[in-house]
Amino acid sequence: MPDFATAIGEAIPLATAAVQAGAKMLFLPEYCGGLRSDGARLVPPAAPENAHPVVAALRDLAAGHGVAVMVGSVAVPGPEGKLLNRGLMIDPSGNITGRYDKIHLFDIRLSASQSYCESATVSPGRVAVTHRAGDAVIGHTICYDLRFPHLFRALAQSGANILTAPAAFTKTTGAAHWHVLNRARAIENGAFMVSACAVGAVPGGGECYGHSLIVGPWGDVIADGGDLPGVVQARIDLDDADAARARIPSLDHDRAYRAADGTQRDVA
Repeated sequence: MPDFATAIGEAIPLATAAVQAGAKMLFLPEYCGGLRSDGARLVPPAAPENAHPVVAALRDLAAGHGVAVMVGSVAVPGPEGKLLNRGLMIDPSGNITGRYDKIHLFDIRLSASQSYCESATVSPGRVAVTHRAGDAVIGHTICYDLRFPHLFRALAQSGANILTAPAAFTKTTGAAHWHVLNRARAIENGAFMVSACAVGAVPGGGECYGHSLIVGPWGDVIADGGDLPGVVQARIDLDDADAARARIPSLDHDRAYRAADGTQRDVA
């Protein structure tokens, strides 16, 4: 999706199909507003939130169909001439009710020929965020955040019963780690994981893994989107998160300890 028009042309028909199939809440992937690369640099198309064509289209869709939409992320202008990789929560009236700026940026060298430096163009966020949507409390993370379990634990201990990691995971890292990391975050926190992942080639270089996932609080994969564009859908019971946490109440069992280097580690 190199530009806004292409992103809208892909997202809106898929979102409409999901609504027509009965979906009440939609989850989109990271950089669903478009993504390009330039060597190791990520250069997504960007616009201010209040003038972003993809955000406007998704707000209209939410209001027109009366559904909640979690925008995995779009690029918006940030500080010091860089961008923010920003996720949004849109309510069924089309209002933006929450924002999350990606905290952990993807600065990785996978091989001599494959590297990424998100921080070259993107500034990190600083605040963990939950969204409330009916009985759901949604912990919003983005892509590389998935590798930082303390963030997910903080969100779960703040009440999140659905955790999300919308992503543009690379095909290389996705094949190795995507499923196991999503299942681990669900199991550790007794929460659903709902992680929409972009799929296919990235203009300028790179390829996204796909396999959008819905994982249950016991670690079972409820739905897997595979490696083609499409809609993944499931009906979930939020009581399953309460049941999993009652069986293994580890969220209540954190203890302060002293690390091997002598550093005191306190309970969040």
